[in-house]
Amino acid sequence: MFALQYSELGPPEVLTVGEADEPHAGPGEIRIAVRAAGVTPSDWKLRAGAIPAGFLPDLPLPHIPGMDAAGVVDEIGEGVSGVAVGDAVFGIVATERLGGAAAEFAVLTAWAAKPDALSWEEAGGAAGNVETATRALNLLGVTAGTTLLVEGAAGGVGTAVVQLAAARGATVIGTARETNHAFLAGLGATPTTYGPGLGERVAALAPGGVDAVLDAAGSGSLPDLVAIAGDARRVVSVADMAAHEHGAHMTWAGSGDAPGHDGLAVAAALAAEGRFRVPLHGVFPLTDAAKAHELSATGRTRGKIVLTVP
Repeated sequence: MFALQYSELGPPEVLTVGEADEPHAGPGEIRIAVRAAGVTPSDWKLRAGAIPAGFLPDLPLPHIPGMDAAGVVDEIGEGVSGVAVGDAVFGIVATERLGGAAAEFAVLTAWAAKPDALSWEEAGGAAGNVETATRALNLLGVTAGTTLLVEGAAGGVGTAVVQLAAARGATVIGTARETNHAFLAGLGATPTTYGPGLGERVAALAPGGVDAVLDAAGSGSLPDLVAIAGDARRVVSVADMAAHEHGAHMTWAGSGDAPGHDGLAVAAALAAEGRFRVPLHGVFPLTDAAKAHELSATGRTRGKIVLTVP
């Protein structure tokens, strides 16, 4: 098959499209002919060697990036039911593989039926963010009546968090640049700006305080977020690897926390009802993956970056 890959760590230019061995669905897995695959910060951090030792196992090279994808089922592993060859699905690859989605074929370990309401590009960028958001919301115990502060609410994970939390009946306050405030309000959050004075701004919006805080930005604001929460145990980060230094919890796909796979079907159902969408910041062909990685690394995206697979 053809696949996006790199044989050495380095800048985006190490990415090439070339031949790779086809994967096959094992027990409990399905294989899809990929139509679109998401680009996550983990993709470019792995490629650049920017993830600290101890967070993830060594990366075998050559490596195919991509944690989530959408496509058409073409192979079903032993023990799998409820899905058939030819079905349109979206989902995520096995955590221990650290990628594999940006290719002609990809093997998924968790998936849901793609709703007609989501395009291939939107579905291709949905699963990773939805799983991460669901995992974090579950850790924080977000339910109806919860007041949640989301730092970095306009990014890929942040937009999923806002919508899924609102669907649970939570009140959501989200930080973003002022130019993204109307966008956030449209997703169901009360927007405010990040940076100095955040505590005072949040207090004005939530006089009774917030019940939980989710850091999706990793911008170094955890001391302020812990102060706003009043208890570091009420703060979860999906982006700051130094979270433990502030008493907060860092969750990632390999952290051992219960995965948020159940969120995929939830998001699909909400999308079918018009209550969940996947804002796209940029869509690139597989051959322009270097540009997609460069854009993701800026940290200034609104929604998801996606690669289309011919």
